[in-house]
Amino acid sequence: MTRRYLVTAALPYANNKPHLGHVAGVYLPADIYVRFLRMTGNDVVFVCGSDDHGVPITISAEKEGCEPQEVVSRYRAAQEEGFTSLGIEFDIYSGTSTCPGHGDLSSEFFLTNLEKGNIEARDTMQFYCQACRRFLPDRYVEGICPLCQAPDARGDQCDSCGKGFEQTLLTEPRCVGCGETPETRNTRQWFFLLDRFEDALREWLESREGWRENVKNFALGLLREGLPPRSITRDLSWGVPVPLEEADGKVLYVWFDAPVGYISFTRELFEKRGDPEGWRPYWQDEETSLVHFLGKDNILFHAVIWPAMLLGRGDFNLPANIPANEFLNFKGEKFSKSKGHGVTAEEILALYSPDRVRYYLTAIAPENRDTSFTWEDFIARNNDDLSDVVGNLCHRVFVFTDRYFDSKVPAGGERSEHLARILEVIAGARDSWRTSLEACRIREAVGAVVSLAREGNRIFDAAQPWKSRKEDAEGCGTDIASLLELVRAVALLLTPFLPESGKLLRGAFPDGDGLKSDLDALGERTLAGGDPIAPPGIVFPRLELAED
Repeated sequence: MTRRYLVTAALPYANNKPHLGHVAGVYLPADIYVRFLRMTGNDVVFVCGSDDHGVPITISAEKEGCEPQEVVSRYRAAQEEGFTSLGIEFDIYSGTSTCPGHGDLSSEFFLTNLEKGNIEARDTMQFYCQACRRFLPDRYVEGICPLCQAPDARGDQCDSCGKGFEQTLLTEPRCVGCGETPETRNTRQWFFLLDRFEDALREWLESREGWRENVKNFALGLLREGLPPRSITRDLSWGVPVPLEEADGKVLYVWFDAPVGYISFTRELFEKRGDPEGWRPYWQDEETSLVHFLGKDNILFHAVIWPAMLLGRGDFNLPANIPANEFLNFKGEKFSKSKGHGVTAEEILALYSPDRVRYYLTAIAPENRDTSFTWEDFIARNNDDLSDVVGNLCHRVFVFTDRYFDSKVPAGGERSEHLARILEVIAGARDSWRTSLEACRIREAVGAVVSLAREGNRIFDAAQPWKSRKEDAEGCGTDIASLLELVRAVALLLTPFLPESGKLLRGAFPDGDGLKSDLDALGERTLAGGDPIAPPGIVFPRLELAED
């Protein structure tokens, strides 16, 4: 049954290029999921863009000696290029500083919640650096986490435990700009009263079925501890201005305006399509499934704060699923731009094709635990799985068909001990693939395709067509025709993960661009005797480790 989906990928800060940790944890699984939904006939809008406001951007601008918008423009273009080069295709890639109407919609969210009593002004103590002569919001201050004692915790959230807190709770705080110890001064900020939503959030979260345990348990754990009011304004000049006269010189906290970008970007997309009201069903029709892909460090914002904002507004859908991934590390350590540790999409694509990168990042996807990228494992998995299993099956079946059946599907018949088995494993793989992808278990889904190809190799060996063609030509023809069905199934099922390779393999068969109808028919005889086969050559050559 066709359904409507709005799929988002977390907005990256517009101050860096996408590294493989970001790609593996958020953007690639989201792209694969969207491709699967479209293959199975669903109506999908895929939204992303850069998170342009907040402290990360202003810090980058200060270091580079330029204006924040210059940083945004440069890195947003690099992000788009990086995602596109990996075959990650958004319907729109916008940005919170340039999207028409984004500031107005963010202000509406603020004012609506203020009018409903969900936001209140409070005088509060905040760190102030005398040397830099400014208040220190968020990432301008670091220290020891008051919750887990991890060093280098930011002033709004700890990456180690993933929890948020008020910055004045940091132990041994220091100014990021100059390293001095800040003092505390009084300032007025506006707070979102999250505690007003605890019961509604708990009821909603407990009703979610099929969610990853890391997401649901983490969010419910925060609710058990109680949700403190959260400051949603900052003393900055770069951002969406707080829409109140008495808040002159303050902007909305970046994590208040950023998720609103999911909606404003969708509206921008439909404006460009000439359908200014077309966005509404994707956000306001309860039959639409809203799915947020993100990393585990963003669970707090997407599973607690953002749903509370939506509840406070009252006229938008809550997320149907939040498939948050753990971290992909690099050689056992966290990817870090500042430390130069890791590899960017740009760097790896200068050495290897996009599909080989997509395959490896899918095969080691950090869905349930942190995983680690190594160059040696990248080569080994590509060669062991794609070259020696998938590529070997396709090559030997195509070569045999070309050599002995003039690159045409053998007429064959029904007399083959392998026919029923082949059709059975095709249907089984398709069903496992579908079930896994519906649950956003991307790594498990690609494993089902490789397993299908591995079984195809076993059947080819058992059938011994090089021998049976001399002793039982009809049975041999049936076996090869059936194995061509299996290769075609592999090509179809690989398509969400490896779009270029899948297209190349599908092109070997008649009507190779059919997707949904072909998927539905997997497990049946779909190729007719005499259909032409156009072997694509070696699709997955073995890789060598590139020299540093």
